[in-house]
Amino acid sequence: MKREIIVIDEEKCNGCGACVPECHEGALQIIDGKARLVSDLFCDGLGACIGHCPEDALTIEEREAEPYNEVKVMELMIPKGENTILAHLRHLKDHGETGFLAEAISYLEEINYPMDLSDFNNNEMNVKDMVNDLFGSTGNGGFAGCPGSQERVFNIDMEQVAAAGSPQVEAKSELKQWPVQLHLLNPQAGYFRNADVVLTADCVAYAMGNYHQKYLKGNSIAIACPKLDSNLESYVAKLTSMISDSMINTMTILRMQVPCCGGLVQMAQIAANQANRKIPLKEIVVGVEGDVLSEQWL
Repeated sequence: MKREIIVIDEEKCNGCGACVPECHEGALQIIDGKARLVSDLFCDGLGACIGHCPEDALTIEEREAEPYNEVKVMELMIPKGENTILAHLRHLKDHGETGFLAEAISYLEEINYPMDLSDFNNNEMNVKDMVNDLFGSTGNGGFAGCPGSQERVFNIDMEQVAAAGSPQVEAKSELKQWPVQLHLLNPQAGYFRNADVVLTADCVAYAMGNYHQKYLKGNSIAIACPKLDSNLESYVAKLTSMISDSMINTMTILRMQVPCCGGLVQMAQIAANQANRKIPLKEIVVGVEGDVLSEQWL
């Protein structure tokens, strides 16, 4: 698949940092006096940072991109020096990408890279223990992008969920990730790997009183509006990547009964046809009063 990636002209960059807070994915940081793309895993090429660079040092490059490979990323990071490597490791940790973090640590240890990894491998714990220790961490750490777009994974207290049926306890959210809007999320983020995905029209959750408990619980989510959203081609590309690269198990499309919502199903079907593997697709049509009008496998 083709991906759009930010490219930084280091000769033009003066290290002012104006681009950093405008990166919705938190992929840009100032390191050694220059803007650096510390992880292209989280760069969607939306270009929010470009208009804020006074030196015109940022551009977007479209290229064929392989599925994310942490070892290849580390090979690119090493020539940039220890500060860039540390920023990348913290970036993975802050976004809950513990699998990729473990791969990075393992690679650095394998090549005996001369670097202090104590912040990521305390008390000489092995990589597997480190992953278990970090899993579910919600700390903000050194996240440098927009806080509202920071990816995170939520821990779900199942005892509270079980007690939610009691009138004394408020129903608990079943959301386990952030962001959720299809323009903002990364189709290769960790919470999509081997997941069951719910592709939901924006209005569905407002119409259905039991949406969290019946449809969102245990699933990853992407929300979109085929009528009001722009650049729908990027939606198809992201859904294709979820199927091909993140190896999702199933996709359930929840749409409202209004005609314009049918575009959501069409995008999912196009993505499924373009993907290099097949997955089951289910369409659920919801009435404006929250009742399920139909449910079928496509």
